Amino acid sequence: MYNILTTHWGLPLPNLLVSVVGGNSRTQIKTWVREVLRQGLVKASQSTGAWILTTGLHEDVGRCVGQAVRDHAAAASSVSLNKVVALGIAPWGLVEKREQLVKPQGSFPAKYNAPNASQNSCPLDNNYQAFLLVDDGSVGRRGGETEFRARLEEYISHQRTGIWGSGSIEIPVLCMLISGETDMLKRMDLSLKSCIPWLVLAGSGGLADFLSDILENRSSAPAVPSSGEGNSEALKAPNVDLKDRVAERFKKHFPSEAQTDKLVEQALNIYQNRHLITVYQGEHESPNDFDTVLLKTLVGASKQHLSADANPYTDELKLAVTWNRVDIAKTELFNGDIQWKYEDLEDSMTDALINDKPQFVRLFTENGLNILEYLTYGRLETLYRSVPDGTLLYQLLQQCLAERLAIVERHSPSEKQNSSTRLLKDNNQDGPVKEVTLFEVSRVLELLMGDVCQPFYYHTLRLEFTSSKGTALRRASKVLRGHCKYQDLPCPDPWASLFLWAVLQNRSEMAIFFWEMAGEAVLSALGGSKILRELSKLEVENETKLSMKELAQRFENLAHDIFSSCYRSDERRSFTLLIRKSPVWGGSTCLQMGVSADARLFFSNDGVQSLLSHIWWGDMKRNTEVWRLLLTFFCPILCYTNLISFRKQDNQLEEEEGIPNEDGPDQDTNSLYGTTVFSFAEIKHHSDVDSEVHRSGTIKGVPYRPPQRPFIVSRWCQFWFAPVTSFLGNVLMYFLFLLFFAYVLLADFKPPPPSGPGAAECVLYFWVFTIVCEEIRQTIFLGTMTWRQRFRLYIKDVWNKCDLTAISLFIIGLICRMFHLSHEFGRDMLCLDYMVFTLRLIHIFAIHKQLGPKIIIVGKMIKDIFFFLFFLGVWLMAYGVANQALIYAYDPNPNRIFRRVFYRPYLHIFGQIPVEEMDVGKDWDITCTHNVTLIESGEEPCRSHESNWLVVILLVVYLLVTNILLINLLIAMFSYTFSKVQEHSDIYWKFQRYNLIAEYHSRPALAPPFIILSHINLFIKRVIRKVPSVKIHHFVLDLEPKAANRLSTWETIQKEDFLTAQNKIQKSSDSERLKRMSAKVDGVLKHLSESRDFEHRLRSLENQMDYCSSALSWVVDTLAQGSTFKPPRPPPASRDVVPSPCSST
Repeated sequence: MYNILTTHWGLPLPNLLVSVVGGNSRTQIKTWVREVLRQGLVKASQSTGAWILTTGLHEDVGRCVGQAVRDHAAAASSVSLNKVVALGIAPWGLVEKREQLVKPQGSFPAKYNAPNASQNSCPLDNNYQAFLLVDDGSVGRRGGETEFRARLEEYISHQRTGIWGSGSIEIPVLCMLISGETDMLKRMDLSLKSCIPWLVLAGSGGLADFLSDILENRSSAPAVPSSGEGNSEALKAPNVDLKDRVAERFKKHFPSEAQTDKLVEQALNIYQNRHLITVYQGEHESPNDFDTVLLKTLVGASKQHLSADANPYTDELKLAVTWNRVDIAKTELFNGDIQWKYEDLEDSMTDALINDKPQFVRLFTENGLNILEYLTYGRLETLYRSVPDGTLLYQLLQQCLAERLAIVERHSPSEKQNSSTRLLKDNNQDGPVKEVTLFEVSRVLELLMGDVCQPFYYHTLRLEFTSSKGTALRRASKVLRGHCKYQDLPCPDPWASLFLWAVLQNRSEMAIFFWEMAGEAVLSALGGSKILRELSKLEVENETKLSMKELAQRFENLAHDIFSSCYRSDERRSFTLLIRKSPVWGGSTCLQMGVSADARLFFSNDGVQSLLSHIWWGDMKRNTEVWRLLLTFFCPILCYTNLISFRKQDNQLEEEEGIPNEDGPDQDTNSLYGTTVFSFAEIKHHSDVDSEVHRSGTIKGVPYRPPQRPFIVSRWCQFWFAPVTSFLGNVLMYFLFLLFFAYVLLADFKPPPPSGPGAAECVLYFWVFTIVCEEIRQTIFLGTMTWRQRFRLYIKDVWNKCDLTAISLFIIGLICRMFHLSHEFGRDMLCLDYMVFTLRLIHIFAIHKQLGPKIIIVGKMIKDIFFFLFFLGVWLMAYGVANQALIYAYDPNPNRIFRRVFYRPYLHIFGQIPVEEMDVGKDWDITCTHNVTLIESGEEPCRSHESNWLVVILLVVYLLVTNILLINLLIAMFSYTFSKVQEHSDIYWKFQRYNLIAEYHSRPALAPPFIILSHINLFIKRVIRKVPSVKIHHFVLDLEPKAANRLSTWETIQKEDFLTAQNKIQKSSDSERLKRMSAKVDGVLKHLSESRDFEHRLRSLENQMDYCSSALSWVVDTLAQGSTFKPPRPPPASRDVVPSPCSST
């Protein structure tokens, strides 16, 4: 039945079950009891995720609970609030008009019109979510559902809370007694024997008052012995005095009951289990703290079963976690009075992580939980196995798991049988598959991250980074057999691993907290943005996709703001931060991650642009005018003059200005924070230092300085090795290439061999060959990744696709022009290829600050054109076919059909309308025929005169739609795109600028066709001499561990300062002030309610004092009038009491 409620009916899993019993048909429910149900029970159920269980009938307690649920639903201001689940269990024979619910053919959902109640029946209350109707064969008798209800409560009490039952505790069940009659004693006795706690509302009348009377006054009655051999008889039979007292109070509360012996025995059994009963004085206490009352009631009952070594507050903490009441945990459990151990917080931490309760995770880490000790690889796998099914992450993990199991089944028949047995076992469970390992997690991350970093957790699984997919699967299937040793190892970067786990599940608040705790704030934020944007592309649900994009943008904003703080603090360290290789993120850098994540806002940061400008200009100053650069390019000897200013290196500045090293003689800034290199001189310095240190070492305390190169060589290299110089040379040579290509096509294109090709054409072929060599170098021989990864990265760029298209067309044209049959076709391909090469100029000018944004706008508008062409094509085809069929009755010539159906209507848009042909009222001077044979042989057919009026109408409608509607639609689309992109054009341009700078930074100094010399030099150095590339240090810098730790510490300090400033701004906002004011008002109201309670108690005490004073006065008067006793002195005189203002005289 519980599975029907949760699985088939879709009720949310409960964190608590409150079973409300009682009620009295002879009396009305008191007003304060209604307030307890409305403001206490229902609100507590909403905040804790509880089910409320009643009879579900429209009478007594069931009606009050239904009205409270209805009022709460009406007052809820947000649909995101947890819906209160009210479940009714009613006896079938007591339901009014129950025949409406019986249909032989079945009906779902059932239609029930609630009638008025009669004497022996009662209608169902329509405010409940679900009903269970129990048929015991009786009609008009109450209590027929009691046994079933008790069994259901006991069954639910053995189920676990959380997703897939992943909680650390079983679902707590609490019975709540309101009023009630004597037949409830049996029901209560059965539940107490099952150790289900009860909450009794004292003052609600009936049985509740009786039980509160005997429980609260038990101190005056002899206690029932609880231990000892001599007291065994007393345990079985309570002493006579207690039984008499209970019987006396029973007769006081139920004077009309005749047979009381059995009921008194049941009351005594209940009294023996009094540790499971809590008396709630709801008439004198505020109903707003009812959830706290429920918590303490359950905890008080559970403390009776604790072992001697267990922490008595552990169950209270688990309940607070289950109900997500961090406020109760802070005020009651983590107020400094309780010393928590790691063992006490471990299970609750897992529960909080799995069920997405970040506030508790933060609370546990602040109060003694060591995350390094907590998070092992095995527990990390457990967290990934707890991912709810139906989510995108679950599907991706299952796909990767299926791939690995397929490899296992293919290579090992015995392993295949074991895997199928395990899968069958997992499918019989109500939870996710338990075979997900870190290898599947690594495969999912590799799918999302691409080639921007090395695979995660490969080192843990002892896999090679450069292995192919099939090799990695086979290796992993061998490693992941039986119990894996790595599962017991602690995770070296726990916060980063938890951050990835939270981001993959799109848990925003949890991910933000883990990001705050993890190191490498900028890179982690960019990595989270990358993962979320890739997940949003795979997500199907629109709301989830939108939330992923919003969280990705939030992480990008955090990366931008944190790096801005770093850049304002220290420029050189921030540059190192951008190119520092991170071992946590698979050797990736901030720049690489930002490009892969499409983080345009991050690249618009002044610090990122400053680094790119340093790299772009090399050793030259950034304020160098373009005319100086052009003049020096055509006259290289001017680079030795002062026409171009070059930056001085830091070591030269220290020598000239005499600045001492701030870190002492034994350390320099480079050793502390690493060296940021962005010029030729610093590259050579870096490479020379590395080579010399490895060769001969350095003297301790004396920093190594490489030998200075001659001024002529160094200045020449500083100018020609700068990316801006390489860019200028490539632009000039590319213009020359286009002019030369045009000359060959227009004036010097020879016939096929042996007459051709000519000398100029051969030079052109060689020129294109050097361009092809450069593209091969960019594809295969650049960077440290495998060639597959480099090719995938190369092909992602749109302009690289343009280059491949141009080269492919050139090769096709070259081959075809060598043969007589295809010579003209080859020339056509080369002409088309010239257009592609010319369009490649657009990318070159993307570096320009004014032209760059406009190029982006043009690219966006081209996408708009495709949508416009779709509408235009549909309308053009509709008009063209109809127009051709109406003008010409028969014309089988395919050439004329194509021109008149598509080409001619397209020309109509631009005003080229052949009126003589379309309007029969005009003279047409073209010879035509009606002979079918001549028409089939190719003659022009004559026009049809019958439907010419319809042709003119269609022409008018066609021009109206195309020239007015569609053209204006295209203009509106262009205007919207322009305004949208122009608003962020600077951000788009700065992001695109990085790609261009990275491309020309990696290019050799010479441009095609002279670049072949650089290629030969590179081939000798890389392939023959095995000299590694040094230019990669521009964008990837591998720091020493000590320098990396210092840089991470500095970055963490900047992050904490930024978060502190943000918290101050947030606290000073109006919303936060209103929240604090609301909390203060709630505190004042709470104190006022407490003061009213004190006032009520004082009044009660005054009444008792008045009664005692009157009684004593009566005793004194009686003794004074009697003659048997003579007092030695007269009674004391009464003192005057100042009357109160309210007293009457």
